[in-house]
Amino acid sequence: MNDAKHNTEQQRRRVRSYVRREGRLTPGQQRALDELWPQFGLAFEAPLNLTDVFGRSAPITLEIGFGNGASLAEMAEQDPASDFIGIEVHRPGVGRLLMELQQRAIGNVRVFCHDAVEVLERKIPDAALDRVLLLFPDPWPKKKHHKRRILQPAFVALIARKLKAGGLFHMATDWEPYAEHMLELMEASPGFVNCNGQGRYSARPDYRPVTKFERRGQRLGHGVWDLLYRRA
Repeated sequence: MNDAKHNTEQQRRRVRSYVRREGRLTPGQQRALDELWPQFGLAFEAPLNLTDVFGRSAPITLEIGFGNGASLAEMAEQDPASDFIGIEVHRPGVGRLLMELQQRAIGNVRVFCHDAVEVLERKIPDAALDRVLLLFPDPWPKKKHHKRRILQPAFVALIARKLKAGGLFHMATDWEPYAEHMLELMEASPGFVNCNGQGRYSARPDYRPVTKFERRGQRLGHGVWDLLYRRA
């Protein structure tokens, strides 16, 4: 019985929403990881006290899968009264963000280089977050890969636990079928209320920067869908 449960848990853990296919680190990214990680990095193995980490008590935004970190750095720079935690599994993106933080003297960001679900489950206290961002996650467009999409009922329930009452869950995608999946799933999720009315997408909030890939997509006529939900 215990062996079967253990095997089931192992199988669940093997289904990831990402594949590690990072390219080679540039010398600057490697140097940033070596020299700046002690300042900005959060070790998964170490205890985490959010007040101690930032040296204050302030609203906390968590971004899952920040890519190269450009949007995260800009949001943090524009909102110095809040604190930001970024999670990214690809080291080149982490290194690039660390470089940005140093160059722009941004001090209200900390970073995990680890699986986001494990960070949420084991490191983030319940009802600790004011906002969670899931911006342009991998849509895994092939039907056989839909199980890899990070947005699943169990993940939404996990986000609900980690958000404060009234906290915001903000998703965005440029893949319309994934947007439809997001909308359907969130509308059926207890504990969340659509900020723009039932069954509706939202306009891009001012705090979310437009990425270079988004601008390119707009020039090509591609759409972008934002979804904003409050924790009831």
